[in-house]
Amino acid sequence: MGYTRVFADQRIWQGYLNTLLYAGVGTILAVLVQVMAGYALSRKDLPGRNGIMAYFVFTMYFGGGLIPFYLVVKDLGLVNSRFLMIILGCSSVYNIIIVRSFFVTTLPQELQEAAFIDGCTNQRFFFSVALPLSKAIVAVIALYALVAQWNSYFNAMIFLTERAKYPLQLYLREILLSAKTYESATATSGMDAEAALMMEQMVEVVKYGVIVVSTLPIILIYPFLQKYFVQGVMIGAIKG
Repeated sequence: MGYTRVFADQRIWQGYLNTLLYAGVGTILAVLVQVMAGYALSRKDLPGRNGIMAYFVFTMYFGGGLIPFYLVVKDLGLVNSRFLMIILGCSSVYNIIIVRSFFVTTLPQELQEAAFIDGCTNQRFFFSVALPLSKAIVAVIALYALVAQWNSYFNAMIFLTERAKYPLQLYLREILLSAKTYESATATSGMDAEAALMMEQMVEVVKYGVIVVSTLPIILIYPFLQKYFVQGVMIGAIKG
């Protein structure tokens, strides 16, 4: 009965479509940006790579705050934009550091030198050699980015004004708040004790149904990425 009520709400389906768009396209872009950035920063022949890395790390600890962030987004004309929801999660310094460490510790310098002697360019080496050897870290970054995009709701709450563009998480938040409000109203309405208990149980069922609905896609995807995830997380953990 709880799932029936949850899926009967059209907001759930609209939110699913929006979240699939944001999470799907956003994850692809995040993997491309973070893997390429991590590879570039792992190359010793990149001019100023230490300065760039220091700048990236600086942004992890210091930020301008929410108001300047909103003003920048507004000046760029991206408020209430689906494109904004996709690109906001494309850059993660933490993930870039993970990718950089992976390439530094697992990609032999001799392999790069041999490829360059044979006339391989940087671009061809990355796409033809480095990327095929990096399935584990790509899977890890994809999972991190997907979960982050799927669970994100704060940016949508701040920047989106049209309900048709809301992700699933905002609709679930509305449903949970509505259920809590209804539960409080029932408790103070003087309703018959048995009827009030039944309504309270229904509210709880809807709450738990919403939680399962929101996490089910990630639960279904994780088994297919688990072996790469474990392998990628252990990269660099043991030094021989």
